[in-house]
Amino acid sequence: MKKRILLLVFILGANKIFSQSLHLYGGEDHNVYLGCLNCSSYDSDSIWNQYGAYGNSYSSMSLWNEYGNYGSNYSSTSPWNNYASYPPIVVDKEGNFYGYFTINGYKGNRANFRLALILYGNYERIRQDVSGWYEKIFE
Repeated sequence: MKKRILLLVFILGANKIFSQSLHLYGGEDHNVYLGCLNCSSYDSDSIWNQYGAYGNSYSSMSLWNEYGNYGSNYSSTSPWNNYASYPPIVVDKEGNFYGYFTINGYKGNRANFRLALILYGNYERIRQDVSGWYEKIFE
């Protein structure tokens, strides 16, 4: 567990050092904004803001909503589906593509796949304390 968190800190921390905000887009055409992957838990667009649209486990736009299109294990647009046809993509603010954010080994690049697997392995714990996990990862 500790080893996984350290890997997660390294992966996301590297992006934080360079002040590169990474954003998730989902849906079949990847035109649905799903939030900022490495923004502060106080940022309204952050997936780590449990009170925002993208971090709230009840929001239809959240990866943490287990019943939503983007948080379900069964949805073709969710990063948590091993066979997702349309998992979210990771882009920077200029729109540069960094790969798919998914546990689907056929779609994900190495870093995004590892990150998605680590988050998926802690999915239930993260859902219970989204903002707290931001602190564990980034601070």
